[in-house]
Amino acid sequence: MDKLVIEGGKPLSGSIRIHGAKNAALPIMAASLLAEGNTQLHNVPHLLDIEVMLHILERLGCGAKHDSGKVTIDTSLVSSARVPEDLMSKMRSSIFLMGPLLARFGEVSIYQPGGCAIGERKIDLHLRGLEALGAVIEEKDSQITCRAKKLIGADVQLDFPSVGATENIMMAAATARGTTTITNAAREPEIQDLQNFLNAMGANIIGAGTSTITIHGVDSLTSCTYEIIPDRIVAGTVLIAAAATRGNVTLTHCNPSHLNSLIHVLKRAGVQTSVCNDIINVSCLGRPKAVDRIVTSPYPSFPTDLQSQVMVLLSLADGFSVMKETVFEARFKHVDELNVMGADISVDMNAAFIRGVPRLYGATVEATDLRAGAALVIAGLAAQGRTVVEQVHHIDRGYDRIEQLFQSLGASVERQPVSFVAP
Repeated sequence: MDKLVIEGGKPLSGSIRIHGAKNAALPIMAASLLAEGNTQLHNVPHLLDIEVMLHILERLGCGAKHDSGKVTIDTSLVSSARVPEDLMSKMRSSIFLMGPLLARFGEVSIYQPGGCAIGERKIDLHLRGLEALGAVIEEKDSQITCRAKKLIGADVQLDFPSVGATENIMMAAATARGTTTITNAAREPEIQDLQNFLNAMGANIIGAGTSTITIHGVDSLTSCTYEIIPDRIVAGTVLIAAAATRGNVTLTHCNPSHLNSLIHVLKRAGVQTSVCNDIINVSCLGRPKAVDRIVTSPYPSFPTDLQSQVMVLLSLADGFSVMKETVFEARFKHVDELNVMGADISVDMNAAFIRGVPRLYGATVEATDLRAGAALVIAGLAAQGRTVVEQVHHIDRGYDRIEQLFQSLGASVERQPVSFVAP
């Protein structure tokens, strides 16, 4: 178990390349099961969630290796369609294996997935989508088994634009007989990346990035080589950290169009922002301004995965801001930790009311989930004095060695083992 020790108060400065997107890599790794052979994925970050997915693929019979940002998956000897419960409980994204395993083997057994405790995240949309394609689903205790001799294309209407459900249905329908149409599909860039990957394997899919996706089933897919898109949430985290520390940072190898909603918020907060091709620069020389109201919502609106990080910036802003969370009901667990550091934030139901303070102060705080942990790191970077962030394993699920990332921008942050004192 590790902790991060941060000496705050230093403006971030410099240039950094953004690594590949976890939320694109995980479904694409799962989709590799749709074809026999060797798939090579480039720009894959070293994250706990990535390693868990690799372990699951190995347990299913795949050869899987991750070296210097390249993942190689050999699916030719897959021997099981039963996802192990011990690994599935560690990561919600293991749910992505349902669609491809069902499509390839006609059967899949899974367990309720784990992950961050940020509120209820049902898988009923996944199951209903697979049922629409002809799967028969049996639930017994925590185990779910799906069976279908042959999936058949269908019209699938999602009650909510769920990213995971959209992706699972896309993967299952890629080799189904006939045409599948997903209405009210999620529009996230990671879904566009999955479409591009599947099409590189020989699928026939159009519409990703819009609310309607059409999948014309093909007989079979073939393995391919593919590069994962940059991680927009990591990019956004760094931009916010630069603004919160009143620094000047340039991001390279990113896609600014994926961050339009954040860039808009930063500009409203008085942060200087410039964009050119795949480069974004932010600088904030003075105290940021409050933003009267931000509401999280599915893409292309403001992302829930940047809500906690932006709250740190607003806690240092001049004035009063309101943040409304509409995606996950339990995503304000970082508020108490920020208040320990001197923030002035109150919560009522799904709204946080943020009164900006002149400065934050170092303290010992605990990461309760992935993005809350990232927010506490930003708070520590901006705070006066020393901050210790515990439960760093949550952060490691989505940031590739976050301490090295910020060290490269001049921050004083170290990873240290936690010392246990015998009772």
